[in-house]
Amino acid sequence: MQLPELSPRRRMLVLAICCLSLLVVTMDSTIVNVALPSLRRDLGATVSSLQWTIDAYTLVLASFLMLAGSTADRVGRRRTFQVGLTVFGLGSLLCSVAPSAGWLIGARAVQACGGTMLNPVAMSIIANTFTDRVERARAIGMWGAVSGLSLGLGPIVGGALVDTAGWRSVFWINIPIVLVAIAGTALFVPESRSVRARRFDPVGQGLVILVLGCTVYAIIEGPRLGWLSSQILVLGTLAVVGLVGLLVYEPRRADPLLELRFFRSVPFSGATLTAIAAFFGYGSFLFLNALYLQDVRGLSALHAGLCTLPVALLIVVLAPISGRIVGKLGTRLPMVVAGTAMAAAGLALTWLTPTTSLVTLLGIYVLFGVGQGMVNPPITNSAVSGMPASMAGVAASVASTSRQAGITLGVAVSGSIVGTSLAQSATAFTTASHTVWWLTSVLGVLIVGLGLLTTNAAALESARRAAALFEGVDRAVSARAGAR
Repeated sequence: MQLPELSPRRRMLVLAICCLSLLVVTMDSTIVNVALPSLRRDLGATVSSLQWTIDAYTLVLASFLMLAGSTADRVGRRRTFQVGLTVFGLGSLLCSVAPSAGWLIGARAVQACGGTMLNPVAMSIIANTFTDRVERARAIGMWGAVSGLSLGLGPIVGGALVDTAGWRSVFWINIPIVLVAIAGTALFVPESRSVRARRFDPVGQGLVILVLGCTVYAIIEGPRLGWLSSQILVLGTLAVVGLVGLLVYEPRRADPLLELRFFRSVPFSGATLTAIAAFFGYGSFLFLNALYLQDVRGLSALHAGLCTLPVALLIVVLAPISGRIVGKLGTRLPMVVAGTAMAAAGLALTWLTPTTSLVTLLGIYVLFGVGQGMVNPPITNSAVSGMPASMAGVAASVASTSRQAGITLGVAVSGSIVGTSLAQSATAFTTASHTVWWLTSVLGVLIVGLGLLTTNAAALESARRAAALFEGVDRAVSARAGAR
């Protein structure tokens, strides 16, 4: 669907509206992490309830991101975007009035249903609004800057809100932003659809939900139910059955939800694993750090948020630098730097105690910031590089899903490892967390290895062969667009 030519002013308004959606979705995750200790006290939430407060959001995002993108291509991007904003705002309102941890978890899932229709659809709107290559690059750069800014604002704004107005206020802040974005979308964002919309894959969607849902539920509830209990064994079996089902069923569809042919590309497979590993570490860090700084160290929510500021600032500063390095030299150097920084941060935290100096902590947070700031551009580039234009968005959505899956697994595993240690003593909590930090360090080493493995000549050739599998799709899209 060809969009009418928009004026420069209107294009910038469209970009601003899309960035508002990114702001609330990204900021929401870091705000809620800062509020976890308050939730624990006010609602009597257990550690597993805190895990579900985060994972109900990221799990739904991971499960439905790919569906939301293809749905928007089919029924209209503006319409899907407006529905997403409305549902996200409703979910935020429900979170703010939740009377118990269970109700809050359910409201977070509603929030995430709206969130799935925001960021991937907003990126499609931007790509279709800014048709000039240079303008599009600038728009995406501004999009990335807002992403980093929202990560930085989240802990500080969240901490200030929790300290002054309570944890419910971290959800109130979304509502006026969403209302402005809904009005702006109606006034300024033109409707658009894809020339070739991918068909809905209900079986594939169900299998993805089965695999992710059963895996995460088993990890979170395993310590409570017992790892060898009948419930956990059934969940594990269902997850394996779902995975086998995906491997058998998806290759038979013309438009599968999960395009398995992508994984014939070594760089793409490496990007997927890197996203899961990097965001596993980041999810663990955000979850445990909020509990450590406030419940163990006794800091206020605002001071805890300020402590994590180095991480957000380095993401803002280093992400564009990493992108330029990727453009000139490829993905190897940023991935090696990111993995090394993450491994070093994890290793340093294995010496964490209740009295570790704040200067030492800030130095470790700097390492985490370097790792997260350098890793995102290589993930996106490796996922879409060389893919035909018609498949680039689908490939990018798999990378985004992998990020959310990584955060979900990080929170699930780290919470299960620390278990009830927080209720025992500060020393018990920090000692239990050392296992998580060792695992984080190992994942950092894995990222370094993937950086070396996915950038050699054989790996790059595998990417070219994988891209060639979709050349027929691009020709069909071009022919259909010409006919219109």
